[in-house]
Amino acid sequence: METFKQLGVSENIINALAEMKISKPTEIQQKAIPYLLKNSTDFIGQAQTGTGKTVAFGVPLLQKIKASDKRIQALVLSPTRELCQQIAKQIFKMTKYSEKIFSEAVYGGEKIEIQIRNLQRPTQILVATPGRLIDLLNREAVDLSNVRMVVLDEADEMLSMGFKEDLDKILNKIHKDCRKWMFSATLPDDLRWLIMKHMSPDTHTIQVSKTEVVNGLIEHQFFICTLNQKFDYLVQFLQSQGAARGIIFCRTKADVEVVTRKLSALKFSVEALHGDLEQRDREKVMRAFKNKKVQMIVATDVAARGIDVEGLAYVAHYQLPDQLEYYTHRSGRTARAGKRGISISFITRDELKMINAIEKKLNIKFLKV
Repeated sequence: METFKQLGVSENIINALAEMKISKPTEIQQKAIPYLLKNSTDFIGQAQTGTGKTVAFGVPLLQKIKASDKRIQALVLSPTRELCQQIAKQIFKMTKYSEKIFSEAVYGGEKIEIQIRNLQRPTQILVATPGRLIDLLNREAVDLSNVRMVVLDEADEMLSMGFKEDLDKILNKIHKDCRKWMFSATLPDDLRWLIMKHMSPDTHTIQVSKTEVVNGLIEHQFFICTLNQKFDYLVQFLQSQGAARGIIFCRTKADVEVVTRKLSALKFSVEALHGDLEQRDREKVMRAFKNKKVQMIVATDVAARGIDVEGLAYVAHYQLPDQLEYYTHRSGRTARAGKRGISISFITRDELKMINAIEKKLNIKFLKV
């Protein structure tokens, strides 16, 4: 295992990472950081959520920024408000012992006038959702002419959320010599089209092995039941967890609402989180969850992106995800900071083949309970 120093990370950033309890580089960090520091070609890093991508691109961004130039030099595009906030916060923490580099996050759900005002301050790294950035560009409230590095984080997720045209417009406005770094769990056809159109033919690509992504401290369980029995067995599991906190995942917004309503009726401390909620309501739910005023949340996959809450004892899959990659995203919410956690799936007998597929693809072992 290489150290951050061996990867070429500056002493000041290493000290900041140590304070963030990040001392050993992950596989994506080992592969991406030295390459991005030394080379000026386009780059694709194929890696799941939870592999440490923000540090993988954040370190090279910070070390390439000219602190004396107060214009926007780097742009990070991300699918959700929560991820934008998380990235901006992590970049800010990484600069604690370095020369001050200013970052700003812009996203929907907040008054655009406030963000326009904030952008008048020195801003060297802009973190944005594609939709809000297009709004700002239409108002001529942001200048991207000096941008020389663009990061597309969770690129496949941005496309699945309908940002293909926005990304195309944004990349068309960037200087042709700008370096483009893309991080994505998968490379669907739409994304390959974007790569062919906007990235150079000599783009360097790396892939992180999926086996490293899955945390060894998570105990993966499954419980076989009929559809009619599923809710009752979920309740039994939650009761067995006592005061422990966790997340329950459903595939659709409608299912999230139904499960939340039924759990509330049984006096569980629970809130719903899905894309149809107003931004302020989503923030209110997340604040309550982080502050331990709510014991559990029921969420869809997209709404849960960017959730980073410590001390979660379990993840319950009321329904298995549509895509195998999402299982990693979901289960990675538990067993953080060296603690153990449970990832339990409530499945029908017909879904056993999906459990087998997840085991095979992610190299994990499920326990039948």
